[in-house]
Amino acid sequence: MAHPAQLGFQNAASPIMEELLHFHDHALMIVFLISALVLYIISLMLSTKLTHTNTMDAQEVEMIWTILPAIILIMIALPSLQILYLMDEVNNPHLTIKAIGHQWYWSYEYTDYENLLFDSYMTPTCDLLPGNFRLLEVDHRVVIPTESPIRILISAEDVLHSWAIPALGIKTDAVPGRLNQTTLITSHPGLFYGQCSEICGSNHSFMPIVVESTPLKHFEDWSKLMVNS
Repeated sequence: MAHPAQLGFQNAASPIMEELLHFHDHALMIVFLISALVLYIISLMLSTKLTHTNTMDAQEVEMIWTILPAIILIMIALPSLQILYLMDEVNNPHLTIKAIGHQWYWSYEYTDYENLLFDSYMTPTCDLLPGNFRLLEVDHRVVIPTESPIRILISAEDVLHSWAIPALGIKTDAVPGRLNQTTLITSHPGLFYGQCSEICGSNHSFMPIVVESTPLKHFEDWSKLMVNS
């Protein structure tokens, strides 16, 4: 969960988000090193009037400043491509959930269960319980088992929406007439909050998403209760 004046990302709650955080730190360190080198060279040029004649016309220097950027780009591209392929992998999911965006709420269907579907609306401020977050709490949470691969099928009924949960490293567009797919694995139990991240109308700000990750036994009890209700 984000907190006021936070400068970085939320704590990772899935393996994919951990990889994204590592890649962010890796790329940011390269940017810092390049910026420091450029600043150092600029300061040298401004602080001295001497000119090194060997650097004015030298094939070695030109080769270095041509090859070095290519190596840096490869160092950034390889881990980036690895994460892209990992995000697209869906290997034997234990559970499939269909999320459909509406103006302005989400509906969910657990396709592996019979009659396990519900709508998820934002909880009004007047109905919030102590400890709930305003504009982020919902009346029905998406409950999933911890440390289990989950496949999410995402679509929309009316306009463009986007199903996004920062702590899980997920942001997938919900497009009418199209079924997008993503996968997630939660590393530990907890509540993970998100919102619609695509401008979808006047109440776009009031489409929160809450994923509740629980142990498998608690998830089975919840699913039996929902099916029988």
